[in-house]
Amino acid sequence: MTSFSIDVGVDDFQEKVIDASHQTPVLVDFWAEWCAPCRTLKPILEKLANEYSGRFILAKLDSDKHQEIAARCGVRSIPNVKAFVDGKIVDEFTGALPEARIREFIERLMPSPAEPLRVAAQAARAQGDTDVACSLLVDALSLDPANEAVQLDLADVQIDLQDIEAARKLLGAIEHTARDADRVRTLLARLNLVASGGDADPAPLKARIEANADDLDARLLLANALALAQDYRQALEQLVEIVRRDRAWQDEAARKAMLDLFTLLGNEPQQADLVREFRIQLARTLN
Repeated sequence: MTSFSIDVGVDDFQEKVIDASHQTPVLVDFWAEWCAPCRTLKPILEKLANEYSGRFILAKLDSDKHQEIAARCGVRSIPNVKAFVDGKIVDEFTGALPEARIREFIERLMPSPAEPLRVAAQAARAQGDTDVACSLLVDALSLDPANEAVQLDLADVQIDLQDIEAARKLLGAIEHTARDADRVRTLLARLNLVASGGDADPAPLKARIEANADDLDARLLLANALALAQDYRQALEQLVEIVRRDRAWQDEAARKAMLDLFTLLGNEPQQADLVREFRIQLARTLN
């Protein structure tokens, strides 16, 4: 063993894996004495840990002796290598892979040269400098074109700027391959919302609806505007009313808009009750 390759167990897993991964990526090798592929994989991992000289830490855990930790980490077969970053499992592989593929796995964990620009872009966006954030992210993407986090951040900012086509092209290119599929779905839902005319003025739309309750175009535009203003209840009420009046209108546009909103709100625990309420309303209306 070296300082880059350590044995861990129940007593020090928190310190040497979870806590340490906030500073350096930690690869946990779940193995057992009886496992022949584990014996093949172990020296390759140790060699690479020494070669990378601390850019990642290899933590080896005997899954027979520490079954509780293995179960908690979702280990179903061994050898199983899980990568921890910032206290969370971010990637993994099972089986004794060839050294070249293990190198590729490790390289994906290494800090990107684009990260400082991405952090600066986040700060600029938080201060309302959306154009600056976009420029920084474009520069970041030129440094690391395959960086998924930068791609998603850039799409997010492009939606802020209502650059719909650019955001749609960027998300479309990674939609089916992205590791953060939940964020892609959320961004696509927000993109659909903005693209559907969410910047419309609510006042004249409400007047149109008062004059003609069957003005479904006005209801959909109003729902989008209310959703962008984060008045989600009123937005969903307009959408479910469209479904009640004509569920097939514009190829079920209202139902699809409700599903987009459910996706958009899915990562907000405080909206869970609202989503549940309107999921039930939608199901009852459709049935």
